Amino acid sequence: MAYLAVTDVMGRKETREIQALEGRIKDGFFPNFLVICLMNICVFISVLGEPGIPGSPGKDGVNGEKGERGTNGTVEEKGNKGDKGERGPPGKLGPKGFIGSVGYKGQKGELGLQGQKGLKGDIGPIGPKGTKGEIGHPGRVGFPGPIGPIGHPGPKGNTGGIGPQGNPGVQGERGLKGDRGDKGNVGAPGVLPRSAFSVGLTANTKFPPPNRPIKFDKVLYNSLNDFNSATGKFTCKHPGVYYFTYHITVYSRNVRVALVKNGIKMLHTVDRYQSGEDQASGATILELQGGDEVWLQAHQGEAFNGLFADGDDDTTFSGFLLFSTADLLEPLLPATP
Repeated sequence: MAYLAVTDVMGRKETREIQALEGRIKDGFFPNFLVICLMNICVFISVLGEPGIPGSPGKDGVNGEKGERGTNGTVEEKGNKGDKGERGPPGKLGPKGFIGSVGYKGQKGELGLQGQKGLKGDIGPIGPKGTKGEIGHPGRVGFPGPIGPIGHPGPKGNTGGIGPQGNPGVQGERGLKGDRGDKGNVGAPGVLPRSAFSVGLTANTKFPPPNRPIKFDKVLYNSLNDFNSATGKFTCKHPGVYYFTYHITVYSRNVRVALVKNGIKMLHTVDRYQSGEDQASGATILELQGGDEVWLQAHQGEAFNGLFADGDDDTTFSGFLLFSTADLLEPLLPATP
């Protein structure tokens, strides 16, 4: 019956295994009790089958009711005081406290030691005049008193002998203007100092190199040799006041020139070339000392050295002495006796 009950739910493989087991039972291989157990196990295994896919977790259950309050715990006795701990590190400096109120005046201290003798005080005012005392004993001779004021001149004494010559005295103040003397003889005419030059550029020296003295090679006047064409400089021979002027023909380039005295730029002239031929000029008065040098130079590169000259156009530099500042004039001839 067990075999008939499970054939509907078991597969062919399980049926064959039961048939094989039944054959062993007929042969008397197992006792009847064991046979029944084995057949039940086979039926149970066949009915269960393979494990299914795990299901999803179930929802949380409802919270249970709040439990009753427990009994109060017993308070234990206070324990013994523990050992003193180590001293901790010093804390941070706290904020500055408020200024306290002024304390009460203290009690008077004991009398201190006697101080040292003080310095001598200033002389007090003169007291009232006392009564005249008795004549005292003659005192000792005192020190010589200060020199008194100069007395009145005494009578003129006799003229003494000539003494030795003394050292020269301090020069006295200038005396009053004396009477006009007699007219002297006519002296030799004086020689006035002279200085002048005038030079210019040529087609060979046009567009001169910048930042150096311009060497003018066209001499219009230089009889006194005051201008040196080799160096391009005028050298002062006579101290005085001089007049310098220059006239420039500007062509194809800009012009920026300066009149220089002993390396110092005294006068500047700028002309920006437009078209054709432009003209520029400058003039000034300078006081010079012997040995001073004056020259004309272009500066700021070759783009500003458009000083031009040819057969029809000129660029010139001139100068001459206005008046001398020397104290004396040199005589032309020795003065007549």
